[in-house]
Amino acid sequence: MQKLERIVGQASDPEIADRLHGLQHAGRVEYLALQPEDMQRHRLRVTGDQGTEYAIAIPRREMLTDGAVLMLGAEKAVVVRSREQNWLRLKTSDPATALELGYFAGNMHWKVRFDGPVLEIALHGPEADYLTRLADLLADGRIERAS
Repeated sequence: MQKLERIVGQASDPEIADRLHGLQHAGRVEYLALQPEDMQRHRLRVTGDQGTEYAIAIPRREMLTDGAVLMLGAEKAVVVRSREQNWLRLKTSDPATALELGYFAGNMHWKVRFDGPVLEIALHGPEADYLTRLADLLADGRIERAS
């Protein structure tokens, strides 16, 4: 297992991008596909797309982002890629229910964002688990799934 202890830079940085381009043509860039919730971690174990196992242990002052370069050498590079975040989209029947849903989501510590009148909840597990917790609001029609 190889240990990665710092972020070298970003794949979008011009100098780094040039170096990555050459390594990509030689098949020497390994990508680490991380779930969105893992991007906030500072210590984790992950297997790259070429099968190499890594132990990431970066300082607290550094944050993993899409395109973070964790290794950049003459022979190999390691780059983080974020997997797409899935969202549960909900709309409410009235302002009071919107307040109730927002309060509930906050108490659950769910990451949310707003798309106009739609509340989007970041899914960090099976969607069915979230729907189970919202069953009462869904059953009586006070909230419904939005497209």
